[in-house]
Amino acid sequence: MTLQSAFFEKYLRNNNSIFLITFFLLIISATSTFANAEDSDPSILDSGVLTVASEDTSNYLNIGGALRYNLYLEDYGGSIGESDSQFTFDLWRINVEGRAEGININFEYRFYPTFGTHFIKQGWLGYDFSKQTNLQVGVTQVPFGLLQYASHNWWFQLPYYLGLEDDHDMGFKLTTARGNWNFHLAYFMQADPNGVAQFAPQNTARYSYDIVPSQNQSNAETSQFNLRTTYNLQHSSSSNTELGASVQYGGIYNSELDAVSDHFAIAPHIDGTYGNFNIKTEYIYYNHNAKNDASNNTNIVRMAAYGVAPYDVAAEGNMYVLGVSYSKDVDWGPVSNLTFYDNYTYLDKSNETFTDSQHNVLGVMVTAGKVYTYFDIASGKNQPWLTDTFGEGLGAGVIDPRWNTRFNINIGYYF
Repeated sequence: MTLQSAFFEKYLRNNNSIFLITFFLLIISATSTFANAEDSDPSILDSGVLTVASEDTSNYLNIGGALRYNLYLEDYGGSIGESDSQFTFDLWRINVEGRAEGININFEYRFYPTFGTHFIKQGWLGYDFSKQTNLQVGVTQVPFGLLQYASHNWWFQLPYYLGLEDDHDMGFKLTTARGNWNFHLAYFMQADPNGVAQFAPQNTARYSYDIVPSQNQSNAETSQFNLRTTYNLQHSSSSNTELGASVQYGGIYNSELDAVSDHFAIAPHIDGTYGNFNIKTEYIYYNHNAKNDASNNTNIVRMAAYGVAPYDVAAEGNMYVLGVSYSKDVDWGPVSNLTFYDNYTYLDKSNETFTDSQHNVLGVMVTAGKVYTYFDIASGKNQPWLTDTFGEGLGAGVIDPRWNTRFNINIGYYF
């Protein structure tokens, strides 16, 4: 047994509860004491990531949701047939946000009729130690890379399909701000809970892509630590640059072997807003040191989400992410804003026998009251959703692939 495996076996599997409670009580005690002394200092928080309570501690409850539809046309090679164009019921969801006696709640449950699946996206209880410091417990967003998203479009960027964008897991997350600095420290005992899947195994019914047991790999994610820090440079009232870095380290538990291996990822990033322009860029290196049920190292892991069958993902790789958007306010009846964007990711797989993947989304988001409509031209080479053979691409891939394209209109009413 390696030193790393012994560490996980001793502290993160057998003594999860004792280790976890002790660790977070120490962190919370130290942080809350320091935060109370710094309450008067101004802070800059990640928009959309953390809602900090005001001095008003009154109870409240907000209930909302969304209803979305998809209209698309696919070109994946060959002649375009009747099934390549559809108008589908994308999703409906329920959102609950509130506070009672100083405890915050944030909950979102999603239903996808087209996929025959439903599951929780997030569900956490929170406590604000101060204006700068917050603790979330439950299913919460993993603090890694660009937040809240690495993308501007409806399709996300490629890291999402490898579990490295807008990932949600079950655990504890502490967020604190110190002047221009933001810090996130988190521990996730396991991946997000399984929902209900009509057409695939239950462990695939989830919002986030995670390693799941499949075929000869009885693997699942466990005991993950995340550390993320950002520094905000305010250039003017309409221009700022966020510089950030993230580290992620956790275990991969094989139930057949009753053993834990490890995996990790790093991601420096830049998120800049300059007037009407926004630029998102990051580099991600990840490495899953997984074993199959025969205790052999494997060059792929299997991941799944949305109640769809698991697919292969290269166990090690480098991703290069770039997104640019331009926002323009307009006065066209109900239409108030147009946001144009182009998002691109290149996945360089470390295994030289694998073929790399590319992902690009060019489009515009139209805002009209509470209706947000994305017009996306999504293109990919070895992208698992942009192909007639679902799931093919992020593993070994296809040699000399073509650019597959899907024109997608997503219409969403958010309330």
